[in-house]
Amino acid sequence: MQLLIATGNMGKLRQFRQMLQVLPCAVVAPADVGLAGLEVVEDGQTFEDNARLKALAYAQASGLPALADDSGLLVDALAGAPGVYSARYAGLTASDADNNAKLLKALADVPEAERTARYRAVLVFHDPRGVLPELVAEGTCEGRIGVAPKGDGGFGYDPLFFAAGQSATMGELPEPAKLAISHRGRATQRLVALLHAAMGDVGML
Repeated sequence: MQLLIATGNMGKLRQFRQMLQVLPCAVVAPADVGLAGLEVVEDGQTFEDNARLKALAYAQASGLPALADDSGLLVDALAGAPGVYSARYAGLTASDADNNAKLLKALADVPEAERTARYRAVLVFHDPRGVLPELVAEGTCEGRIGVAPKGDGGFGYDPLFFAAGQSATMGELPEPAKLAISHRGRATQRLVALLHAAMGDVGML
């Protein structure tokens, strides 16, 4: 079985390729199936809404089972912002650096003890053939926001985010260590278990 990862984000593609190696399927990217330019309007109210929009769009366009995620950062001092707007916090064409700069400005007067936050990811799997059921999995990673970017690894808010118990930001951690504790890593572990069970139920294993 081919499994299409419904994202054009190269960082996410790299992570999913690593984490999904345990599945008996070939992981493919949109560019591999002629969908590099596909855009999906993410106007859902929740991470699950947006992940489902992407999974459905890519599955229907390709005819392949598709896996999509929507994820973001929720900062307690900002009442959960930027939330579903994490990727476009500083505007529709904002870069990661733009988003990080806006977040630091918003938290400029917030003391360290109150800079608690969490990453959250929701994954949706959709099979347009109807052979496998829709699957949903989520994961969170608790932590706090630093006062200045550190590290050039990862993407998004990683240079500002210290996961609970870590003295290095997500941008400083080596990728294997990051995937073991990240929101996306935890969600993917759960999705893999669900998908294994579903494939077993229909005799695909």
